[in-house]
Amino acid sequence: MAVNHLFEPTWERMIRAVELVKERCNRAVAALEKAGLLYAVVGGHAVANWVARIDEGSVRNTRDVDILIRREDLPRAIVAMEAVGFVYAEVSGVHLFLDGPDGKPSQGVHLLFAGEIVRPEHTTPAADITDAEQSPSFRVVSLEALVRMKLESNRLKDLVHVQDLIGVGLVDETWLAKYPPHLAERLKPLIENPERDRI
Repeated sequence: MAVNHLFEPTWERMIRAVELVKERCNRAVAALEKAGLLYAVVGGHAVANWVARIDEGSVRNTRDVDILIRREDLPRAIVAMEAVGFVYAEVSGVHLFLDGPDGKPSQGVHLLFAGEIVRPEHTTPAADITDAEQSPSFRVVSLEALVRMKLESNRLKDLVHVQDLIGVGLVDETWLAKYPPHLAERLKPLIENPERDRI
């Protein structure tokens, strides 16, 4: 049976996919910085930034970009982001920027609002906008706040991200005391067996 070459994975396509996400992140943070807005990269790119400081070979690629801003800065962020080709949208209660009018939400720039509960079932808010530091690439949320947000989200990919941080030695058993009991309970088995449910 003939195989349609359009569906064959190639190095060029895989590399291009990674480059597009990186370019999207860089373009977004450059726009926010040019507008003088405080922000912090969170999510998978923040995890990758922290992991790369220890072991670049352990960095996991991610397809979207998550950025923390202050809610009151949203109007200025829309102006700044649309000036570099993004399109603001709100999908199922999620504020995001599509990469152009034909952009996919799954590949967009997702916004979280500093100090606010991200989802109704969460009990701790997103990090404060000041709980971040400047890395060579962009302003990134602090490691402690990042782990807290990942534990609060508690999806498989979030727990795998925490495992990545544990795997390079950034998080250990001393971190259990940093979080409220329900989050410490989620962290403990990951520390005791960092390969559990790993993908």
